[in-house]
Parts: sequence; structure tokens; C-alpha cells
Amino acid sequence: MPDGGPREEGVPPGPLRPAAVLVPIVLREPEPTVLLTRRTDHLHHHPGQVSFPGGRVEDQDTSPIDTALRETEEEISLRRAHVELLGCLPQYQTGTGFDITPVVGLVTPPFELQLDPFEVAEVFEVPLAFLLDTSNHQRHSAIIRGARREYYAMPYGEYFIWGATAGMLVSLQRFVCR
Repeated sequence: MPDGGPREEGVPPGPLRPAAVLVPIVLREPEPTVLLTRRTDHLHHHPGQVSFPGGRVEDQDTSPIDTALRETEEEISLRRAHVELLGCLPQYQTGTGFDITPVVGLVTPPFELQLDPFEVAEVFEVPLAFLLDTSNHQRHSAIIRGARREYYAMPYGEYFIWGATAGMLVSLQRFVCR
């Protein structure tokens, strides 16, 4: 992955599928956190992986922001009214053929979540300071679809945050700390 841009190695040629995710920064005391999900193990795409709530752009979506908010409501029942939009990070292109718009929003507690049991195994929060600290940004490599690929990872307790999610968090860190 080049250090200058939010793009994974091995992005396929041709058009990518548009998608959007919400990067929810929860205004907890004494410090803000980032809300993440762990996908269920039976899903065809990225089973068991840590991710942001979000998904593919659908025909009825009016914008990537609309996609991110709709998907967040569907996956974890976090209502739009609880999200104060801050803006979008640069597009993030994945080796699995997605062009993702990361939408950053502030979430003020209290709020109640109901997980879609088909898609989301659990929700957890990680301190924002941990994710912005570059000493927690690791580089890993693996053979993915027959080729050696490098990717970011940010292990946190029992969670292994990696791939597109970690890459978007690196983009967030670069934006916030520039």
C-alpha cells in the first residue's frame, strides 16, 4: 500500500463497486471512542472481520452519506438523528473491488443499539487516542488471492483491526494530525 494514499494493493482494473461506511466517533467521557462492528462468521464477504457499519450503495441512496447512514441504521439501529456529520475522508479502494466513502460522524450518548443478527456478531468501542497513535499502526503481509499483499493492522485486546478498516483509520489519523 503506498504511504500517500488510501488504496489497497491489488485493486482490480475496471469499475469498482461504490460503497460507504460510517466512522462513528462516540463522545464518551473521559475520552472519545470509535464504534466498530465484528461481522458474523457465516457471511460470504469478510466473515468475522472488524468493520465499520456500512455497505454497498443502492439505487435509492441519494449520496454516499445516505448510504452510510442507511446501512448503519440497518446493521446496528443507530439512528441518523444521533449522528452529527463532520465530513468524508478520501475514497478508499479495496482489493475486493470496492470504492468506499468513509463518512465521519460524532455520536453523543446515550443511544441504544440493536444488532442485525445476520450481519453483525458484536459491537465494541476503541479509544480514539489508541487509533490515532501511529505506534499502534502495524504493517503486515500475507498471501491474498495468490499474491503477497501488505496491509495495516491495529490489534486491540482480543480484536484484530486490519485491512480496509485499518486503512481508513490511518486516513483518519493523517487527516486529524496533519
